[in-house]
Amino acid sequence: MIILLLILLGTLAGILAGFFGVGGGIIFTPIFFLIFTQHGAENPVIWTIGTSLFCTFVASFSSTLQQIRQHNLYFGQGLKVGVLGAGGVYIGKMIVEAPYYTETVFVSFFATLLFFVAVMFYRRGSGAVLTKDNPEEIGWRKSGLTGGFGGIVAALAGIGGGAVMVPIMNLWYKIGLLRAVSISSFAIVIISLSGWLQFALFAEGGGTVSSYTLGAVDFGTAFPVIIGAFTGGIFGARLNNKVSDKTVQIGFSILVLVVAGVMVYGIL
Repeated sequence: MIILLLILLGTLAGILAGFFGVGGGIIFTPIFFLIFTQHGAENPVIWTIGTSLFCTFVASFSSTLQQIRQHNLYFGQGLKVGVLGAGGVYIGKMIVEAPYYTETVFVSFFATLLFFVAVMFYRRGSGAVLTKDNPEEIGWRKSGLTGGFGGIVAALAGIGGGAVMVPIMNLWYKIGLLRAVSISSFAIVIISLSGWLQFALFAEGGGTVSSYTLGAVDFGTAFPVIIGAFTGGIFGARLNNKVSDKTVQIGFSILVLVVAGVMVYGIL
């Protein structure tokens, strides 16, 4: 029964991610947090982040394959941002494992991140982001700052880090939105891969929902969600093409409020 529920939740996550054009981590994290808190996981925050990063890796790898098919992959630039972002993941992981990073702190941080994502989503939809591309390749210093912030946020929230990497590249470094998204997409593959491996090999979450685990990654819970997410993502992307941008913006605002409410519910 729980497997069917996880598949349904994953399908919903995929539909929402495809419809709103956001990373799966924004949806995966609250789903896993609710599951782990309600089923008595010993350390729901660590399990949520590790498992969400695994699902984000699978989803981002699929997105990168799409970028390759569209001949829109900036391999070298994405590789630099992603590799340096892995260092940020390590820093974020140390914060997550600290005793002060409680469930309340985690939920507060994630809710703040959702607000930031909502603002950036609105700016993108209203045309308030940079569209004229800076032809200069992003260097090591800029890659380190972009990837470092992205990696830290990824480890703290269980997402890919694109929520901060795209605005940094687009608004600070004047990189066109399409190129920034492409660089971020490939960087997320590396960051999320580094993230879930670090939580799987060098973290311990205690008791959890399933018995198919490694470190602080619950594969038994993750795989049904991934199956549903891939199916839902196809329908979500198709649905996006049938509605207006204004409808998408309003819908995303509602989604943010619902997700924040779910996260708060998880700690009550």
